[in-house]
Amino acid sequence: MKKLLFSLFFVPFAFVDAQTDSTIVKPKKEIKKDDYKIDMSPYYSYGDGLGITSADSIYQVNIRFRMQNRITYFNNEDEEDAIDAQIRRLRLRFDGYVGNPKFEYSIQLSFASGDVGIAEEGKNTNIIRDAMIFYKPNKHWSFGFGQTKLPGNRQRINSSGALQLTDRSINNADFNIDRDFGLHVQHSKKQNDKFSYTLRGAISSGEGRNWTQFNDTGLAYTGKVELLPLGSFKNDGTNFEGDIMREEKPKLMVSAAYSYNNNAHRTQGQLGDEMFGTANIQSLFLDAMLKYNGWAFMYAYMNRNSDTIFSYNPEDASDFRYVFAGHGHDFQTSYTFPKNYEVIGRYSNQKVKNEIFQFAPNSNQFSLGLTKYIWEHAFKLQAEVTYENLKFYDQSTKDNWYARLQVEIGI
Repeated sequence: MKKLLFSLFFVPFAFVDAQTDSTIVKPKKEIKKDDYKIDMSPYYSYGDGLGITSADSIYQVNIRFRMQNRITYFNNEDEEDAIDAQIRRLRLRFDGYVGNPKFEYSIQLSFASGDVGIAEEGKNTNIIRDAMIFYKPNKHWSFGFGQTKLPGNRQRINSSGALQLTDRSINNADFNIDRDFGLHVQHSKKQNDKFSYTLRGAISSGEGRNWTQFNDTGLAYTGKVELLPLGSFKNDGTNFEGDIMREEKPKLMVSAAYSYNNNAHRTQGQLGDEMFGTANIQSLFLDAMLKYNGWAFMYAYMNRNSDTIFSYNPEDASDFRYVFAGHGHDFQTSYTFPKNYEVIGRYSNQKVKNEIFQFAPNSNQFSLGLTKYIWEHAFKLQAEVTYENLKFYDQSTKDNWYARLQVEIGI
């Protein structure tokens, strides 16, 4: 009788601990209760990264990493030549769900100096890139809360690991919106050979990632419409550059996005230096992408404007900051050969607003690249040569160029 009471009281608690405390249960251990065997081994999957699902399916985690190692030779007019060798990006990512597959999470951390930035006393570090919680009631809707990319320009939305050249364009660097903390919503309806679309929206802090110095109620409001008139791309092909899937039929994407950042504190909205005051910043993005039989074409237009361009130090009028306002165009084309070699060309032009022209030049940039895809975008070798012409306020010009080799690898 005592043994029976002992079993009835303690065995259920042992079972609960085995379900909830991973330090108690080791893989492959079996708990015997009467004539039943309860296998507590997790389930492993090997798709995009390493996936682990608990035996009771209460949680799932998918682990991924990627890194970009590069070496660059710079030849800038009126400057000493330079060689730069660095780990440009080193990322660790975790995705999965907890409790129910409808409740997902996504975490991305960065560790390379180019990602984290310079450590400054009194300011936050930028190790955290993404930290999102999602509710996905069905395949069409997604609601998110946390920090991630805003729905701006297509090249910015895409991972830096999905680029054809070694980095994004000069317009993406200067005019784009970036990661921000807030509420995100997405609705999409995609079909292979029929008209498809994706709608995205976000209400966010407007100050960029890892910002905690809140002293007003200004927010950023962003919306994006993405149309696929000829149907969806293979493997969600709008999320990576180049036609590595070799579309059998022409596929087209056109999109427009607009963002209004109320009381922005930084010169580029979510990016840039902190201003002495605030400004209301408007950003407009237009995109197009076409892929067919190894050919790929991309176009992008970016525009930033503000009702207040300059902010001045109240203690020194000669000290000021300015919103980087202006517009730019990107044109990019490529062909992927059957052996998975790709040739890429890109032309970008950038024109700043007249108010800041004496402080920032207009630019034209030409890039030519060669990529060898070993395992699609996850493992590739890239070579690039870029020439840039700068035109200054006094009509003088400056010619710069660089040559770069990069290896991208990840899972």
